[in-house]
Amino acid sequence: MIEAFVFDLDGVLLDSEQVWDEAREQLANERGGRWHPNAQRDMMGMSSTEWSRYMHDAIGLPEPPEEINREVVERLVAIYREHLPVIPGAREAVERLAARWPLGVASSSNRELIELVLELLGVSALFAATVSSEEVDRGKPAPDVYLEAARRLGVDPARAAAVEDSHNGILAAKAAGMCVLAIPNAHFPPEPDALERADAVLGSLAELTPETVEATCRRSG
Repeated sequence: MIEAFVFDLDGVLLDSEQVWDEAREQLANERGGRWHPNAQRDMMGMSSTEWSRYMHDAIGLPEPPEEINREVVERLVAIYREHLPVIPGAREAVERLAARWPLGVASSSNRELIELVLELLGVSALFAATVSSEEVDRGKPAPDVYLEAARRLGVDPARAAAVEDSHNGILAAKAAGMCVLAIPNAHFPPEPDALERADAVLGSLAELTPETVEATCRRSG
């Protein structure tokens, strides 16, 4: 029986992976970094500590990781306040599932961005727990952020379900022992081996209903 549901943020509620990509690539170009085509995929799922270190070490930005992190987050805040790239049906999906279970967020986004997005979406009050991977030891695909979300929700991870869009996100939620529904990211689709790990693959948020979650997790259990 499912006792709680956990949302990823980027790529599930927000069409934002490419926004992150553009902000980091722009900063790299401005600061003389060595951007490369695989940089975004490399950083997907990393915590802010991890990707800002990657920007410093692999991309070659001279600033310390803390400054790189702050600069990128400031750019994201400005973009979101001007236009939040909401995926169609995001708020409705949150409301549907909140009527059935306590909700959590397990996101690689910074705490500041998670809180801003939920506020702008008007759904802050519907989430019982939110976790940024900057608050745990390891980012996705490690299970840490999902395990912490389950802990804050007060449930056994095996009795929680999650929705993910990315390769590393699916692996993270599965490694935590959760039932995982995947909605593949159109811009950065998961590799087949990750999709095979998901308990169900959905076409859009419109398909994410309590009934679908319960049926999926009952089969997988």
